[in-house]
Amino acid sequence: MPRVLLIEDDPSVREGVELGLRRRGHEVRTAATGEAGLDALREFRPDLLLLDLMLPGMNGVQVCRRVREDSQLPIIMLTARGDDFDVVIGLEAGADDYIVKPARTEVIEARIRAVLRRIDEPGAGRPAVEFHGDLAIDRAGLTVAKSGERLALAPSELKLLLHLSAAPEQVFSRQQLLEHVWEHSYHGDARLVDACVRRLRTKIEDSSGSPRYIQTLRGFGYRFGPL
Repeated sequence: MPRVLLIEDDPSVREGVELGLRRRGHEVRTAATGEAGLDALREFRPDLLLLDLMLPGMNGVQVCRRVREDSQLPIIMLTARGDDFDVVIGLEAGADDYIVKPARTEVIEARIRAVLRRIDEPGAGRPAVEFHGDLAIDRAGLTVAKSGERLALAPSELKLLLHLSAAPEQVFSRQQLLEHVWEHSYHGDARLVDACVRRLRTKIEDSSGSPRYIQTLRGFGYRFGPL
């Protein structure tokens, strides 16, 4: 079972989530502050980070940015308000998903599994490595390179690129991407998709303001080029 680091300052939430995940077989380490969480991250080496957005001192967005400086560890934010503007900032900082508190253990477990789930083997007849312009996408090895240099992509960024590039020129709505990439079957939050697209463009495009690979069709969604 995945090892989970939980950074949460509310003792009742922290203990409840920890207990629920331990009962499901996870090894869990907890921290009450961002600073303590970063120390635990280096020692514990988790498979996934559950990160409260509103932490005292160093807040969740700052922690997320620090982690993303040198790690693509999957990150799920915990927030008390789903419409909080800070959610968007957190997603832009590199979080893969978010959960609105309070949340049942089975919901948290499902999100953890969805974020950690990897793409299946390449489809029949498809080459393991595909070349699109200066992008090389290795579906078997789950790596992406641009002009020969490997890119550091967060799990959601990689899943999104693999999904879009599997059907070049096909337009996907935000809801379709939420269902296939984030595995959100309900009417989910399009901010997850838009923030992930913006982050991905900064890594694969020569100019994120004039995207070549991921194009926006206003009112419809996104498609993969390249132009």
